[in-house]
Amino acid sequence: MQRQLIRWEWGGAVFTAAMGVLLHFAYGWSGEHPLVAVVSSVNESTWEHMKLLFFPVFVWSVVQLWFHGRNYPNFLAARTAAVLVGLALIPVLYYTYTGALGRQIDWVNILIFFLAVAAMFLLDAYLLTRGWGGRAWQQVAGLMVLWALAFCFVYYTFYPVELPLWQDPVTGGYGIP
Repeated sequence: MQRQLIRWEWGGAVFTAAMGVLLHFAYGWSGEHPLVAVVSSVNESTWEHMKLLFFPVFVWSVVQLWFHGRNYPNFLAARTAAVLVGLALIPVLYYTYTGALGRQIDWVNILIFFLAVAAMFLLDAYLLTRGWGGRAWQQVAGLMVLWALAFCFVYYTFYPVELPLWQDPVTGGYGIP
């Protein structure tokens, strides 16, 4: 079962990284269609880049839960904890290095995304194999947090908060341009 889990986690990391890269450009490619804005990046804000990790992981989680979840009664809690860590790494690493250097570097931003994806799936595998979060209430809480995050990513794309996390560093604007 360990081998199968490792394959799923590697597959999830590759899927998330590849889809995140594609979703970075999907809004522009779609002619700025509002339905595409729901899951893709609409600007260069940190929030929109966090969305690039979340939605591919969300889709992968549904698939993995369907095929493999019964083997891990702690799946939802472990995945949610790992997703929260992956999401937190993006702004923490971005604001740390841009604060230290006083500027942003595109290849470092890309590296941060890939590091967040890798860390998320490594933590997920660790938590799943250790049985962390296996209580029923933890599974319900995990599911609720994942759906709440999905709602927040959609809502704040269309109604962003005027804080640095939502501000596009290129245009200075918020949300959909």
